[in-house]
Amino acid sequence: MKILLSLLLLLNFSILNASTPNKKLAYIVSDSTIPFWDIMARGVKNNAKNLGYEVEIYNSQNNKKIELQNTIKAINNKVSGIIISPNNSSSCATILKLAKNANIPVVIADIGTDSGEYISYISSDNKNGSYEIGKVLANKISTLKIENPKVAIIAIPQKRLNGQERTIGFMKAMDESSIKGANIKQQVTFSKEETYNFTKELINENPNLNAIWLQGSDKYQGALDAIYESNKKNEIFLLTFDAEPEFLQLIPNNILLASAMQQPFLLGEKAIETMNKYLNNQKIEKNYKLPVLVITKDNIEYNLPIIKRNVFGIDDKTDIKN
Repeated sequence: MKILLSLLLLLNFSILNASTPNKKLAYIVSDSTIPFWDIMARGVKNNAKNLGYEVEIYNSQNNKKIELQNTIKAINNKVSGIIISPNNSSSCATILKLAKNANIPVVIADIGTDSGEYISYISSDNKNGSYEIGKVLANKISTLKIENPKVAIIAIPQKRLNGQERTIGFMKAMDESSIKGANIKQQVTFSKEETYNFTKELINENPNLNAIWLQGSDKYQGALDAIYESNKKNEIFLLTFDAEPEFLQLIPNNILLASAMQQPFLLGEKAIETMNKYLNNQKIEKNYKLPVLVITKDNIEYNLPIIKRNVFGIDDKTDIKN
């Protein structure tokens, strides 16, 4: 009787185990050396831990070949799901095809895809966030009564869906205020040197330039260096998309006019939450957009708690920084 009972218990455990999702996930990220992606990875790890998942982070180093290798590694590791922040929208399509062939569900976290099947796309509202920061600049230019204003952009690659949305949103605000776009440069290496050189080129090409909008944040110092060396400190406004911890001082001190801050830590948490719901047969949203915080000198103090946690992954009550 005891032996039979033991066999029944073992059988029940095996059935339960078979119906329970494998608690192993993969996060394939374009480049975790960039602070934005590192913070998102920490958001992924934080919520994975809370929900009882083991998650491995695969850094693609902004390289398509490494990204492909990471995808194959994740599939061979028999993960239950993949969260992907791809190098660009075209490379994401290849990853989705491989995951589909392996019957592994994918949540896309930021950037987007040109094609392919995925269970959910979690992103920031790039278009509206860019539009709102464009309005901040337009209002500043209007207040100062600058005649024939000109604005330039240092953009992330426009092959990326999020890059396209940022440009469209910002230019909508410029068009509404009849502000001319001076020029646009697309980042390739994402280095400080590249940002510095692009800023110098834009200033030389447009001697009466009034503002530069940097569609990233971590190489902001390259832009500032070029502006200061050109003796344009009080003539050219610098705005960014995304944020660095130093911005908590730079914005109040008028060194940066404003920053459209995504919430990468929260985005990473949301991606894991969505995957967990899917694996447990719960309803999920196919497309989910997180708001972008448009931060200026006037509202930074009020928004400081949410900036610290959701933008920078800092919470005084928990150890989410590690």
